[in-house]
Amino acid sequence: MDTAAVLTLLQDVAAEVINPRFRALAEEQVTEKNPGDLVTVADHESEVLITAALRAAYPDALVLGEEAMSADASLLDRFAAADHAFTVDPVDGTKNFVHGSPDHAVMVAEVRGGETTRGWIWQPQHATSYVAERGAGAWRNGERLRVTAAAPAVPFRTARRAWVGSDLGSLGALELTWACCGVDYPHLIAGDARALVYSRGMPWDHLPGALILTEAGGVIGQHDGTPYLPQAPVDGLVAAPDRATYDAVLAALAAPAWQR
Repeated sequence: MDTAAVLTLLQDVAAEVINPRFRALAEEQVTEKNPGDLVTVADHESEVLITAALRAAYPDALVLGEEAMSADASLLDRFAAADHAFTVDPVDGTKNFVHGSPDHAVMVAEVRGGETTRGWIWQPQHATSYVAERGAGAWRNGERLRVTAAAPAVPFRTARRAWVGSDLGSLGALELTWACCGVDYPHLIAGDARALVYSRGMPWDHLPGALILTEAGGVIGQHDGTPYLPQAPVDGLVAAPDRATYDAVLAALAAPAWQR
C-alpha cells in the first residue's frame, strides 16, 4: 500500500466504526483492561479492520496492535525481533474519546530493519492528517510540515499526571499534555509546547509522532540521552523542537531536585 492508501484506510475505518460512536457510546461498549485503562468497541473494531488490511497487503509483516497485545503479550517480543512490522493504535486517547473530547486519533507506523520508515496520524474529529516518510519529510493535510519554535511563555508538558507541577528548574513547572500522543506531537510541532516529557512509552503510542516530529525538524530521545529506537524498551522520552531544548530538558531531569 502506498502512503496515501494507508491514510485513506485510517480515514475510512474511522468513518465506519469510530465517528458513529463519538459521544454516542453505550455503557456496555466501554470496559476496563486495567483500572482506569479504558477500551471501547470502537478500539476493537478499528484495530481488526486496520490489521486485516495491512496483513492482506503485507502478509509477511508482523502487525502489533494495542488491543491484540493486551490479549497476547508475546506480540511485543515478536515485534522487537521483526524485520518488517506495523504498529496500530486504533483509538489513541481512548479516555478522551469516551469523555467526548475530540482530541483522539488513529495511528499507524511502519518499521523496517529496526527503523520507523512511515508514520500516520488521523484526527477524525479535527479532520486533520499527519504523515511522514523517513528521509522524505512530513505533511499536514498534504502540506509540508516544519516545526515551529514555541514562545518562551509556552509551557513544557508531560503526559504523566504525577509529574504535573514538577519543577524543571529554570525551565519552569511541567503542565499536562492533551493526553493523546496523536494530538501531543502535532501540538509540539505547531509550537504549543516547548517540549514533551514522557515516562515509559509503547511503540504504537510514539512511533508515528516521533517520525513526523523528526521529519519536521524536531528531536526525540530518551531521558539518558540515548536515541529512541523503535524495537527497544523505553524508560522515558523527551520530544523537542530542537537539540538545544532537548539538551536543556535532559539537564533538568538529571538535576538532584528532579523527582521521578
